[in-house]
Amino acid sequence: MSAAPPSSPERLVVAGIGADGWPGLSPATREALSQADVVFGGDRQLALLPPEVTARQVPWPSPLLRALPLLLVKTPGAHKVVLASGDPTFFGIATTIARVAPGFDLTVLPHPSSVSLACARMGWAQQDVEVISLVGRPAATLQPSISPARRLLVLVPGEESPAVVADLLRKRGFGPSELTALGNLGAQDEFRVTATADEWPSEGFPEHAPSGSKALCVLAVVCRPGTAPLRLSRTPGLPDEAYENDGQLTKRHVRAITLSTLAPEPGELLWDVGGGAGSIGIEWLRTHPSCRAVSIERDPQRAQRIARNAELLGVPHLEVRTGEAPAELTGLPTPDAIFVGGGLTAPGLLEHCWEALAPGGRMVVNVTTLESEMLLAQARSQYGGVLAKIEIAKATAIGRFTGWRPAMPVTQWSAWKAVEAAT
Repeated sequence: MSAAPPSSPERLVVAGIGADGWPGLSPATREALSQADVVFGGDRQLALLPPEVTARQVPWPSPLLRALPLLLVKTPGAHKVVLASGDPTFFGIATTIARVAPGFDLTVLPHPSSVSLACARMGWAQQDVEVISLVGRPAATLQPSISPARRLLVLVPGEESPAVVADLLRKRGFGPSELTALGNLGAQDEFRVTATADEWPSEGFPEHAPSGSKALCVLAVVCRPGTAPLRLSRTPGLPDEAYENDGQLTKRHVRAITLSTLAPEPGELLWDVGGGAGSIGIEWLRTHPSCRAVSIERDPQRAQRIARNAELLGVPHLEVRTGEAPAELTGLPTPDAIFVGGGLTAPGLLEHCWEALAPGGRMVVNVTTLESEMLLAQARSQYGGVLAKIEIAKATAIGRFTGWRPAMPVTQWSAWKAVEAAT
C-alpha cells in the first residue's frame, strides 16, 4: 500500500502596513485582508484596519516569541494574515516567523519601510546609509558606527531615545552632529524636527517640535566631530587608553597582529580565553555586527571590567563568563576561532581548546614566559601551525637624547584546523 501524499503547508500572508493605514495599502494587500478569516498584529496595526475588514482580530500576546508558533498554528481560520509595520522582512516579524514557525507557505506583501521613507524625506541614498536598530538593544550598540561625516538612520524604541542618542554623541565629542527626528512617517500628522546633539534637551524633543510629539520616529544622524572627539576605528588596534584595565591587556600593536591572524568573518564565534580587559573579544565583535564572542575570565573584577569595556566600545552583546578554563568552556557553542591570552599552563587547556575548535577554525595563543613557550613548541610539533616572535620597541627619552625601549616580546602560535574530507 502506497503512503499517503504529504499534506500541503498552510498558507500564511504577512502584510506590511504604514502609518497611513488602509489608503496606503497595495491592491494585493487589501485583497488579502478582505479575504482573511483572522488577522494577527499589534494593537497599533490592528487599529488601522477599516470596518470592511471583518476578520477576527488577534492582538499579539506579551512576550510574543515563545507563544508565536503555537498561536499561528492553533488559531482556527483558512485564511490567516499577519500585520506588520512597514516592510516585514526589515527588522520585522516575517523573518522571525520563517525561523520559529517554518511549516507555513509564507507570502510577504511589503510596504515601504521606515528607512525608505526616512531616506526619501532626507534626500539620502539608501545604499550609502548605515541603519542601526536600538529596539531591544542598548544605546551603546551605536558606538562603532560613529565616525566623521557618516550618515546614520537609527530606529528608536520610544520618544526618550533621541535624547539618549544625543547624550552618547556628546560624550564621544560629536556634539555638533545633526539629529533629525522623523515622526509618524506616512501619516497625516507626520513631523520633522532638527537640532544638533549639543542643542538636544536631556528629555523629549527640542522646543520647536510640534506639541504632542509622542510618536514613533526614525532618527537621522549626520556625525560631526567637535574639537576633541574620541575616535574609535573599526580597524583592530584601538588605543590602549580606550580600555579600562589593570595592566592585563593585549597591547595595541600585538592586538592588531593577533586580530589579523584570527581573521574574523561575519557571523563567526570566538572564544577569548583569559579575557583580561576583553580587548580581543571586543575588537573581534567590532569587525562586523553579526560576529559573536565569549570572553572567559577567572577574576570576577576583571570580568566586570570586560563588560564595562564592551558597553563603552559598542559591543554590549559580548558574553562574559567568570571561571577557570578549561572547566568553564564546557557547554559553550563550537567556536570558529579561539584566542588564548592567559592560563595556558592550566592542565589540558590547549588540548581541550583544539579539540573543541570547529574544522576549518583557527587558534592563536600569545605567551611571554619560557614555560609557556615550551608548550607552544609542543603544540606546533603536534598540530602544525606557525610560531612567531613579536617584538615592539617605542622611542623614549634617554637624557637629552632618544632611544628605543623594547616591550616584553610576545611569542605567538597560530594554526588552522584541517577540514575533514567528506566520505
